[in-house]
Amino acid sequence: MTMTQPAKPAAATVAAPRNAQAKPASNPKPAEDKPEAVTLDQLAREMKLSPRDARMLLRLAAKQTKLYPTLGKEHVARQPWSWAPGSKALEEARKALETAQTDA
Repeated sequence: MTMTQPAKPAAATVAAPRNAQAKPASNPKPAEDKPEAVTLDQLAREMKLSPRDARMLLRLAAKQTKLYPTLGKEHVARQPWSWAPGSKALEEARKALETAQTDA
């Protein structure tokens, strides 16, 4: 039994209008101004902790749902820790790491 791939139709080439090439981008600011997410490494450097210690402290804090309700809900198991800038979970992570530093 032989199987053959269906023939793909030839793609028609469409010329772009002349004014489309000369038009500048609608967003002149580069995307690098605003980071997409704050990573654990960035947060650990900010708090002057090693990433390993910060990860351990965040795991413990995520289990304390009464103190940090959104921290545990936002994090997906077996995925890197990251937060949207300005999110409530990021503020809770900062609070958990600050609390751990003052306790030590």
